Amino acid sequence: MYAKGQAVIQLMEEFAPKSYAVENDRIGLQIGTLSKEIRKVLIALDVTDEVVEEAIREQADLIIAHHAVIFRPLPHIQTDTPAGRLYEKLIKHDIAVYIAHTNLDVADGGINDMMAEAIGMTKTEPLDEVHTDKLKKLVVFAPQDHAENVRKALFEAGAGWIGDYSHCSFNIEGTGTFMPKEGTDPYIGQQGKLEAVKEIRIETIVPQSVERKAVQAMLRAHPYEEVAYDLYPLDLKTRTFGLGRAGKLPQPVTLKELCEQVKQAFDVPMLRIVGDPDRMLRKAAVLGGSGARYVRHAIFAGADVLITGDIDYHTAHDALAAGIALIDPGHNVEKIMKRGVAEILERKLAERKWTTAVVASRIDTEPFRFA
Repeated sequence: MYAKGQAVIQLMEEFAPKSYAVENDRIGLQIGTLSKEIRKVLIALDVTDEVVEEAIREQADLIIAHHAVIFRPLPHIQTDTPAGRLYEKLIKHDIAVYIAHTNLDVADGGINDMMAEAIGMTKTEPLDEVHTDKLKKLVVFAPQDHAENVRKALFEAGAGWIGDYSHCSFNIEGTGTFMPKEGTDPYIGQQGKLEAVKEIRIETIVPQSVERKAVQAMLRAHPYEEVAYDLYPLDLKTRTFGLGRAGKLPQPVTLKELCEQVKQAFDVPMLRIVGDPDRMLRKAAVLGGSGARYVRHAIFAGADVLITGDIDYHTAHDALAAGIALIDPGHNVEKIMKRGVAEILERKLAERKWTTAVVASRIDTEPFRFA
């Protein structure tokens, strides 16, 4: 059975929640509708005419891309302009376009983690914090014979984490009372009769990012027709999420050696560097896309080198003076997300027994060529 568009995006947003995006980022559904079955999803870095033609050939119903197809407010849609023709083609072929940008950069396992993993970085931390997951306390009352199933569902949905400890909960035995009224279909008891049932009060921690998923999982596992549960906001912070990553390299290498690793890991033929090629490096920072304004963040994190795109002349001079090396493999290295996101979404769909296919775009959208 094919997944509906809303279900596909719900899985995508479990991985890269919209709340992770920086303010005013152009994310979400930009073209088309999600109120349809999705037979195939195409994962792309950019939405160009060549990518749209690929989606048509693949019979894809949805493109999930990293870079917005509509970045600035549109004064008009004229179909005799390049942008207008692109939008017209997408609409005529009923291809929806959904954008995951900085939320995908920030997410655990997102673009910056993919980049860090590609060169073997360990013990990574965000360069620039943009989101702290808020915590809530979830309390639910379940009959004794279903308490374990309800706890298991909550834990599998991401609830119950305190620091590095998982499956955290507190459980109290008590008696629940209720009277099923006319029209109800009670799991326990009879209509019009007051019932007293031995129940377990289950308390656990739920990060806001998985709140919806956890509540839905709890409701599915609970046997009652009407589930009694509470959600309390807590004045506590949990994990912090952010742009970029800083971490240790697998072993000390020279800038020249790291350049060769970067070219291979990110599939780029050439790159620009700032710094002495023979300098030894032990700690690196990576940031997908344009990272010129994050040089200071990399220095503060103790990185010997920052790997990012779109480095300008003056930033290069500032970095040289500050004593940090730079490797600029270009903005397009974010293409690493195509295969990475495709694999994650494909796995999530398969876990739910949906037959919607997911493919990574094979189109090279790098606009620069070397002469």
